[in-house]
This record gives sequence, structure tokens and C-alpha cells, in this order.
Amino acid sequence: MKFLFIVQGEGRGHLTQALTLEEHLRQKGHEVVEVLVGKSQARELPDFFRQRLKAPLQRFESPNFLPTPTNRRNNLSRSILYNLGRLPSFARSIAFINQRIKATGAEVVVNFYELLTGLTYLFCRPQATQVCIGHQYLFLHKDFCFPSVNMPSLILLKTFTRMTSIGSDHMLALSFRHMPDDFRHRIYVVPPLLRKEVLQHSTSQGNYIHGYMVNSGFSSQVLEWHKKRPDIPLRFFWDRKDETTTKQVDETLSFHPLDDTTFLKQMSGCLAYASTAGFESVCEAMYMGKPILMVPAHIEQECNAYDAMCSGAGIISDSFSLDRLLDFSRKFKPDSKFVFWANNTDLLIDRLLQLSEPTESSLLWKRIRLQLRKYKMALSKE
Repeated sequence: MKFLFIVQGEGRGHLTQALTLEEHLRQKGHEVVEVLVGKSQARELPDFFRQRLKAPLQRFESPNFLPTPTNRRNNLSRSILYNLGRLPSFARSIAFINQRIKATGAEVVVNFYELLTGLTYLFCRPQATQVCIGHQYLFLHKDFCFPSVNMPSLILLKTFTRMTSIGSDHMLALSFRHMPDDFRHRIYVVPPLLRKEVLQHSTSQGNYIHGYMVNSGFSSQVLEWHKKRPDIPLRFFWDRKDETTTKQVDETLSFHPLDDTTFLKQMSGCLAYASTAGFESVCEAMYMGKPILMVPAHIEQECNAYDAMCSGAGIISDSFSLDRLLDFSRKFKPDSKFVFWANNTDLLIDRLLQLSEPTESSLLWKRIRLQLRKYKMALSKE
């Protein structure tokens, strides 16, 4: 079976999930014909993704949150206005995605939460089956519990999530724990897509705090805390454009560019983990039994953090108050149930392959759509 991946390029979670899924599909004899990754002027694609990806890689302009250099949270309204001004570029991206689906002969498009994939299926109606993968699709599940958040922002988040899934046959919702499937909304709950390096990594308890911030503006908070507690080693990773080498502030504080091997090595030996609540890195910390401080940068991460907290992963804060993390780490106990759940990656792969197989009804509808398209073309020539 021929698969084409379309990946949202924000942060590292969707990228590592795509790498993991590509490896599993290849092991089962399937082909990933191409990987399309959204880009923006504010972020660079991490080197680890380019180096590990086996399939051909293509980039396209995609909507993204604007990074904030000093404030801790992404400004949603500012990002919306910015992306509205780029609509002509996004229209070209939609045409490009549609062209690549046709040119590669992909039978299945796997959408890692990219908005323009849904819009491509809305306006261009590709024939390939679309399956969506991401923790965000759990937000559409009938039994998902939300934190107390700004209601307009939550409505916007759920609307955005639905838009990414336009034209999809099914949604695979990555989850911290087992939940029943929501057949009415075509949502199937599956374990996280953790890489084999995470599953096989040995762990230890060091004396340093490990961290990751999707928004490099959080670094000011880390620096401020470090001035008060220079005795606690801090090793943070950030997604800052043009920062390609480690920034060593002093003997106990360093900021690192994204590198998957180094990131996991630091995760496996840390005392505790502080993060902006991206789903993937929280899952990695949970699997390695590390206490977590989650500092959400936007509404999506607020939902991630609340869901992780309900699963016993850690605590939530509105800033990088690492004193709270140190206090929490003293009484933290890892959850063995999550380890068992995360080890069931084959459940996800089997579900994806099962849902990707065309049914008689879907084949019938594709034939009908093809005939209608031919009929419209014949009428236009007349």
C-alpha cells in the first residue's frame, strides 16, 4: 500500500510521530512515497528529521502560531491576522498538496494535524483515502474532559481540529490512556506513537532538570529562576530559528537546539522534566518515569496538560516555577499502566492498516465521484 504523509511542522511531536510511523509501515512491507511538511518563516525543520526520514521530503507554506520573543504565550488573534494575510500562499500550497497526492499515486494520505490537508480535500476532492492521526482528535471525542478555559478559544480549537479532518474517513486519536472508541464521530483511540529508542532506552535519576520549550520566549523565565537557584543544573531544548549550536550560559545552564538523540539521552538521565505540554515529549517523560511540570503556551497545550495531569503525569503551572517541580518530584510515583499502554504500538498500526483498506461502499462512492467529474468535464467542453 502506498502512503503519503502530510505533517504540521510546528514543534517536534508530529515530526517524531511521522518518523515512527514510517519505520513501522516499511517494516510491514508498505511504501511511504513522500512526506510533505508545513513550514513558516519563524521555524526551521530540525536536522534530526531530515537525517532520519527515508521518504522524499517536500515543504509547503502552512499556517502557524507566531512565536513571541518575550511574552510566554502565543497571541492567538495576532496569529490569525498574520495567517489571513498569507492566504494566497496557502492557496498555492493546497494546489501543491493536491498535485503531489496525484503524482505520487498515494492510496492513503496520513494527515498529522495539518489544516491545509483538510482544505485540500474540501476544495480539490483527492481520491486517496485520508486518515488523521494526532492527540488533538481526542478533543472531538464524546467523553473527553476539558479544563476550565476560555470558551471562545475552545470553540476555535475544536473548529480548527474539525477543519483539519475534512474529507477524512477516520481519525486515530493518540491518548495517554485507554478510552472507548467514539464510532459516531469516527474516532478510534490508540496508544501514542513512541519511537523504539524511547521504548528501549535505559533510565537513571540524575541531578538536573531537563526541559523543552516550543516558544523560545520562555527562556527569560528559566534564566530568572536560574539566578535564584544556580546550584540546580538546567538543560533546556528550544525551537529557536538560527540557533544551531548549544548556548552554554554558565556551568549549570545550557540551551540546546533540537536534536532527537541528545534530547532522549538528557530525558533518560534527568531528575525531572519541564515542558510547554506538547503531547509527544510528555509521553516520553511518562514512559521514562519522570515527574513533569507543564506550562501551556496556548489553548491546545492547556488541554494536553489537563489530560496528562488527569493521567497522573505531573502538575500544571502558568510559568516555569521549577521550585514546584522539585517539590512534586519528591512524592512522584511513575504509572506502570501507561508503560503497558504505550507498548501496544502494534494496535495503532493494525488499526491504521485496517481503516486504510477500501470498503465496498467507499469504492462505490469513489466510482460515482469519478463519473460525476467526467460528466462535468464533458459538459464544460460542450
